[in-house]
Amino acid sequence: MNIENLLHDKQLKLTIARKELFDIFSSYKKPVCYEDIKDEISMDKATFYRNMSTFEEKGIVNSFESNDKKRYYELHDTFHSHFVCTQCNRIECLYMMPYASLVDYEIDNIIIHGHCPQCKKS
Repeated sequence: MNIENLLHDKQLKLTIARKELFDIFSSYKKPVCYEDIKDEISMDKATFYRNMSTFEEKGIVNSFESNDKKRYYELHDTFHSHFVCTQCNRIECLYMMPYASLVDYEIDNIIIHGHCPQCKKS
């Protein structure tokens, strides 16, 4: 996915911060929060959240709040659900969709809570 074309299609200006965020989120295969990437970015927290809010409004990223009260982001690519461990807060993307169908509803996100294999053992 080309960031220049994507931002142009979404009627957004290409900035250094937006390119940097897009490059970072393209490299991750799971949702990440600000604390996960703060050492990799060259912007302050306010700039990060302002850009993420814009990305979310334009449909470039999806987000959700986890058990740890942090907001996690990922690029909006393919619809999938997430598993969140209630003990260690580990997040995994689930590409096998659990069956969920509601007539006349559009589902944006499915989050399944439980215990991951490591926490289940202990």
